[in-house]
Amino acid sequence: MAEPQPPLRVVVVDDEPLARRTLRVLLEPEEGVEIVAEAGNGAEALEAVAATAPDLVFLDVQMPEMDGFEVLNALGPDRTPAVIFVTAFDEHAVRAFDAEAADYLLKPFDDERFRRALARARARIGDARVRDLASRLARMLSPASPLPNPPIPQTPETAATPPSAYAERIVVKKNSRVTLLDVRTVDWIEAADYVVRIHAAGAVHVLREPIAELEQRLDPRRFFRIHRSTIVNLGSVKELQPLFHGEYVVIMRDGAELRLSRARRDRLQQLLGARI
Repeated sequence: MAEPQPPLRVVVVDDEPLARRTLRVLLEPEEGVEIVAEAGNGAEALEAVAATAPDLVFLDVQMPEMDGFEVLNALGPDRTPAVIFVTAFDEHAVRAFDAEAADYLLKPFDDERFRRALARARARIGDARVRDLASRLARMLSPASPLPNPPIPQTPETAATPPSAYAERIVVKKNSRVTLLDVRTVDWIEAADYVVRIHAAGAVHVLREPIAELEQRLDPRRFFRIHRSTIVNLGSVKELQPLFHGEYVVIMRDGAELRLSRARRDRLQQLLGARI
């Protein structure tokens, strides 16, 4: 019998009391959900998150003095729970996507749209809990024998952090199975909506995690984000082909052709130790 999951700890943040009440009414019947705090502005939101360490925050975008995005920035990556942005203005959707939000609720929303957003957040939080458990297990295991890979030149930035600080395995959950994927087998990673697809040794693994969070766990001596939606293993890069106006395509060993952002070209050149 599977062990019961801990309740989903939720903080509701909105400067309108009626909006907070609506969310509370929708959340209260949900099984396994505990509303641990409410906040009416950004400062109260920061205090509530610090005091309760929630799993999920329903966060209003437009609030006086400090908006939802400023709250998120003030929390920092180490303290940020999953977030569902709630707003009456659809122009914030792109920023919400960039902030790796679990979802984006546009007021007024119906019950079904709310339940879909909550289900998406539950899935992300559940996967994060599995990754945390499996990562602790992985740290107890002896690392596997290293796979051959061409050496990557170090820079002052990458030399500052020891390789042991980065993930040796990526935890991938599919149905009831958990796979520990050795990062040295990964060729490249692409973002797709709210998941990433990891291309490794001829197979594709789907991971429900924002690409920005995954990038932080990977060794920058080996992995580089060539585009907003793409990370490559530098040892799996076969060649670079020029296009027009200074743009390039990165050709991978598995045959994939990936776009290189012009803004990231100089950094890739530095890492590969060659002028392009």
